[in-house]
Amino acid sequence: MDELSRSWWVYLVRGICAIVFGLLAIIWPAITILALVIVFGAYAVVDGVFALFGSGRGASGSRGWMIFYGIVSILTGIVVFVWPGITALVLLFLIAIWAIVSGVLEIVAGIRLRRTVNEWMFIVSGALSVLFGVLLFVWPGAGALAVVWLIGIMAILYGISLVVLAFRVKALGSRGPGVSDATPRVT
Repeated sequence: MDELSRSWWVYLVRGICAIVFGLLAIIWPAITILALVIVFGAYAVVDGVFALFGSGRGASGSRGWMIFYGIVSILTGIVVFVWPGITALVLLFLIAIWAIVSGVLEIVAGIRLRRTVNEWMFIVSGALSVLFGVLLFVWPGAGALAVVWLIGIMAILYGISLVVLAFRVKALGSRGPGVSDATPRVT
């Protein structure tokens, strides 16, 4: 539990990066596909690096999932950088795959951590990510520029859930060992 609470700031940085990415997508909706590719690639790499860093400091039960997530995220970012001229449809499918994989991994981490810290924000952020990925697969014809708003909104919601998670994890560490969420019963 101490390792998890000491790495609270990793979730905070990931959340802030997601919020910044989302705001940039909304503020500049006419952004070119190449710029979107570069911003998304940078976000995926940074998110993956912080996930890998967090895996070394996180709970042992979710360490393998965080390492897998970090590697998938970094590889997605690298693929985006290597082929920046990919079509909007391919970009949408890359983002959709990444969102679904990262969402499933967040849900799994949430379920595993739920037994120890009752942390539902993992599950919420994971479900939002999976929903976003599925929506991209279902309606790819809208085009990347029309989906920029959806990408931005999803990134902001995901980022907010990670920021909330960061402060909840930090609060767990400040309670000290052996303190639970449950209110003691007076009998």
